[in-house]
Amino acid sequence: MNVRLLLPFQTSESEFFTEYGELNRYQVSEVIGKGSYGVVAAAIDTQTGERVAIKKINDVFDHVSDATRILREIKLLRLLRHPDIVQIKHIMLPPSRREFRDIYVVFELMESDLHQVIKANDDLTPEHHQFFLYQLLRGMKYIHAASVFHRDLKPKNILANADCKLKICDFGLARVSFNDGAPSAIFWTDYVATRWYRAPELCGSFFSKYTPAIDIWSVGCIFAEMLTGKPLFPGKNVVHQLDLMTDVLGTPSAESLAKYLFLHPRPIFTNSDFP
Repeated sequence: MNVRLLLPFQTSESEFFTEYGELNRYQVSEVIGKGSYGVVAAAIDTQTGERVAIKKINDVFDHVSDATRILREIKLLRLLRHPDIVQIKHIMLPPSRREFRDIYVVFELMESDLHQVIKANDDLTPEHHQFFLYQLLRGMKYIHAASVFHRDLKPKNILANADCKLKICDFGLARVSFNDGAPSAIFWTDYVATRWYRAPELCGSFFSKYTPAIDIWSVGCIFAEMLTGKPLFPGKNVVHQLDLMTDVLGTPSAESLAKYLFLHPRPIFTNSDFP
């Protein structure tokens, strides 16, 4: 049960490594990802013979928010150890602890991501869907058991191999909850959780109490995309996003609303309240 993967493109070691003395340990073969953060390249660890992925993060200290995200991801991934979570193998030491701009983090190598798998395969079987969903839910169960909210689940943040193995990555926006399962109130910035996979309670809200359910919503959106080959809620903005959700899910019945208001009484405004 294999899947097709989109091929990467070539690069040279001199284009990838800049100032690091450990560059002789790794032989870079190809770039497998690019983004605003920097570049990810596949390489061979000459000490172990293992194929690895090296994430080069450019100009890491230019923005405090970016540096915070990187530190958070490294700290969490050093603690979270699970077959369905990408593993950090090594962090390359800079030549000077006080003067460096780029960071190189060595991960286990995954050939692609779920976004590319969905894009390159229009013939995924129910067995593929079941295996993908099983791995994703198993990984999220472990993450939530550690009181961590991922907060940015999407197909591009789920790495994949041709043998259908998935691993969750990119914990830069994750948060730890200290409330033993109770809803957490944390300031919610607009870039958290790509809009298409964002739970409805987060749309348009910049301060919200939320639970691990926000990640499960994202898993549902990802699963729907696996089944159909296209995003379930491709909103152009927050309002459009909510409109798409309502079109699919409908609105609560009068009975459901009455039951909710009985359990959670609060002032209700009607048209008669406004002259």
